[in-house]
Amino acid sequence: MSNAYLAAFAIGIIAGLRSLTAPATVSWAAHLHWINLQNSRLSFLGSTASVIVLSLLAVFELVNDKLPKTPSRTDALPFGARIVTGAFSGLALCVAANQTAVVGPILGAIGAVVGTFGGYHVRRFLTKGLHAPDFVIAVLEDLVAVCGGLFICRM
Repeated sequence: MSNAYLAAFAIGIIAGLRSLTAPATVSWAAHLHWINLQNSRLSFLGSTASVIVLSLLAVFELVNDKLPKTPSRTDALPFGARIVTGAFSGLALCVAANQTAVVGPILGAIGAVVGTFGGYHVRRFLTKGLHAPDFVIAVLEDLVAVCGGLFICRM
């Protein structure tokens, strides 16, 4: 299996943890020329405007996740958003690696499902099973998502 396919699946997992972190890290990777989206329909991701907008949205999501009225990531709308952003981010990584544009979104979407439910159960276990404060676990999850996304895009 191509490294691009592994990266597409992995960035989907990141989208499952934090839906907007995946496209924000892909945008940063394109902007910093870690990945090459030039001469593709996704070249806009490397623009300064895309980096700013996606980064602000990702930061808003990181803050919003800590609020008590934020719906569960497994609810229909947040879950659907994670699948879409995982698929989109997986597409971008495969396009950048000159791989087929069909497999990347599928792997990104599957990764998003894995990340959504895996992240939900790990966070639930750590907060309830180990009696760890939810805020602390949420911030650790943020760090995993941001650092993991950057690591994946740098591969």
